[in-house]
Formats: sequence, C-alpha cells, structure tokens
Amino acid sequence: MNTNTSGMAMAATQGLSRQSATPLAQQLAARYAERIQQRLMLPGSRLPSVRDCARQHGVSPYTVVAAYDQLLAQGLLEARKQRGFFVRETLASTQRVSRAGPQPVSTAPVDASALIRGMFQADAKRAPGLGTLPAEWLDLPMIQSAMRKVLNEGSASAQLALHYGEPAGDARLREALAARMSDLGIAAAPEQIVSTVGATHALDLLTRSLLQPGDAVLVDAPGWAIEFARLSQAGMRLLPVPRGADGPDLEVMAQLVAQHAPKLYVTVSVLHNPTGNTLSLAKAHQLLKLAESADFQIVEDDTYAFLAPNHAPRLSALDGLRRTIYVSGFSKILTPAWRVGYVAASPARIATLTQLKLLSTLTTSPLLERAVAHCLEKGLLRRHAERVLTRLDAARQRSLRLAEAAGCHSVTPPAGLFGWLDTGMDTEKLAQQMMNENWLVAPGALFSPTRRPGTLMRINYATAQDAHFWKLLEHCRKSGG
Repeated sequence: MNTNTSGMAMAATQGLSRQSATPLAQQLAARYAERIQQRLMLPGSRLPSVRDCARQHGVSPYTVVAAYDQLLAQGLLEARKQRGFFVRETLASTQRVSRAGPQPVSTAPVDASALIRGMFQADAKRAPGLGTLPAEWLDLPMIQSAMRKVLNEGSASAQLALHYGEPAGDARLREALAARMSDLGIAAAPEQIVSTVGATHALDLLTRSLLQPGDAVLVDAPGWAIEFARLSQAGMRLLPVPRGADGPDLEVMAQLVAQHAPKLYVTVSVLHNPTGNTLSLAKAHQLLKLAESADFQIVEDDTYAFLAPNHAPRLSALDGLRRTIYVSGFSKILTPAWRVGYVAASPARIATLTQLKLLSTLTTSPLLERAVAHCLEKGLLRRHAERVLTRLDAARQRSLRLAEAAGCHSVTPPAGLFGWLDTGMDTEKLAQQMMNENWLVAPGALFSPTRRPGTLMRINYATAQDAHFWKLLEHCRKSGG
C-alpha cells in the first residue's frame, strides 16, 4: 500500500472508540464516508485491503468487512475483482456533497455478504459463526494422495490436467455419485447427474432454469442467508414458511400456495441450516402431495449429507426425482477449496442444466472431479466422515456445556454441525460487539427472509469450543449488551 493510501486510512480511523455506543464498523465507515464526501479521497482512490486496514488500526477483519459493506451499500465504494475496494464516482454522490454535505452512516448489522467475506477472513479459532469445518478437521493427506493418484493413474488420467472436462462432468465421478445416492435411497443413473462448481453454482443454475424475475419461491424460515440473498438479487419474491422440528408448517405453506402460486420450494431436508432439524417421513409425504396438487418443484439441498445418517428421509428418495431436484456437494466434508457439487434430476432437466452450465462455465474441473471420484470409490471419504462425526459429537457436547453456562440454551434438538441457540439478548447487537473483539458471530436475523431481529444465533459446534468466547458473551448478557 502506498504512503498516500496509508495516510488516508490513518486519517479515516482517527478517534475510533471501543467505549462508544456506536459499533466500530459504523465508526470506521462514517469516517471514510466523510472523507469521500468532502473529496479528500478522490474517485479511483484505493482503500487498504481488509487485512491491512484491520492490522493498522487494531480492529478485526470482520469490522473492516462490515464497514466496507456499508460504504458499498451507500454507493461510495466499488469492489473490483481481485483488486480491492475503490472510491466510486457517481452523480448522486457528487450531488450529495454539493447539496447536503456529509451524510450520516446508518447502522447496518452484519448481512449475508458480510458473513461470506468474513468467512474468507476468518480464523476458525475465533469464528463460532463459521459455516464450514475448521481446516484442521479435514484430511489433507487424503486430499493430496487422491490428487497424486489421479495424476499417476496413467496417460489417460494425466490428460485430465490438460483439457476441458466433459460437459455433464467426469464420467467416473457421476458413476460414483450414482452409487453414493443409492446408499441414500435415491435412484439416479449417471445420465441423471450433472456436476457443478459447488452446490451454490448448482442452485444458481436451477434458479435460471426454473424461474423468472418476479416468480414466487417458498423458503424455510429460518433458512440459509446466502440463498435468500441470491434469490432476492435475482428478483424473486420470497415466501417464508416456518420451519419446525419435523419440517415446514404445511398449513402456512398451503395458504401461501393458494395466494401466490409459487414455482419452487427450496429446502434443506436433512440437518437443516441453521436449526439442525431433519424432515420427518410423515411430513415428507404430506409435502410431496401438496407439491403435486399445487404443481410446484422442490429443490432439495443435501449439503450436509455426509454428516447425517444415510436412512434420514430425503424427498428425492420418496419422489424418485420426478418433482424433486437433488443438490449436494463436498465443501462441508472434503474441502471448500475443491468446488465440486452436483445436481440429480430427471433426464430432461439435466439436459437443460448441462446446456446452461456450458454457457456459464463451459465445463468443470475434470482433475478435481476425478480426485473426488477416487475418494468415493475407495471409501476414503466415508471413513473420513466417520472420524469427523466422532469428533463432532464431542465438540457438540462441549459447546453446549459452555453455552448453557453462559446463560444460553438450544431451541432445537442438537444435531449436525450447527446449533440454534437463544442468547437472551439482541444478537445483531451482540454480533457488532463480538466483531469489535475479533469474533465472527452469525446472528439470527441473517437466517430470516425478512431480517427479523431477535435473540437467536447459529453456532458451529466445531468452532464454538473456546471458553473465552462464552465468557465474553456472558459478560455482554449481564451488562445488558
């Protein structure tokens, strides 16, 4: 970073106070906003990187991410891919400066994009809100061995590193996935599977295939913050359906269906994020009957499949992929660095998705897909998952003991990677306070389609075992936030 940029950063952060009632992120954003609006930082000026800004000013990366997000939302900054954040020139900002002077920065709690960027900056030891397993829980030797094996299998396999992959995905991977899905009770031929760049890419392809802007989509409430943000950005109308211990509230869903004629229901049947709940067999049958009568499709996201029993009810197993579309991936169990996901659906749907995949990414990595196939074929991934589950059981017990000692309690039966806790205080405010102390927290409002505030938060059992975090949370509760 050049001297001029460093000087601007120092000036922008003078006077940040941890004793102030205003969160550090808001203070930091306000100071940058003031300098931009006073033209002390000119259009095109580059802001410090997230890590540099955090290091220079003694705040957490999460605080900087939240501050930059506020400035992006106001149109004062633009993010340039792989380059950083730059002051933006807009007519509106020029008019604001000339007519009204500096504008106050509104309070903007952690949102979905801030959570995503915070995850990329996160130290798992200080991230109870993390969405993945910590790196030390993953099997690096297995990953390295799988890649070496693929490259050493012979000239044909080695050529995978030099060419585009097959449009639908590596044939061996799709064979292995068909066998894996059979273990879950889902009958799908390899021709009914298309690989994707992770499960998120799969969901994006399905949105573009099945929906048009303005269409209504049923979603779980609470549900996955990133999916809400993605659907909303695509112009969809979200219809929240309360999620209970055994699945969605079908009475509410039926009312929404009658009023809005939704095209799609997006759900996590097994180890639901954030509650950890799993759909009951009875509720699954009722849901499929409603979908049939109302003529809407169901996208079943089974991202946490390796952390759940194979016999857990899957809608796709009961329906035979007629009205259901199955999505999964390997970022939660193998490594998030290998962006390998997949969709299983009817042959006609797969043909459409393969065409869309060609237009969006051409193909996916044949080398990574063959390595995943190797891990599946040899049972390496299954044995790794068994070890993770043993470790996760112990982490869940420890995290819950610490949470209860801090005055929190589970509002759903503990299961899987995530816990859904009642803290007894406003968790958006808590997230800001924790951010100031370099802790990444996932407040309950993130998982509400309407950003409903409350006292709930999601924890990752694997990364919520630090007693210091819970002592700090307890102090916040006792001090009234």
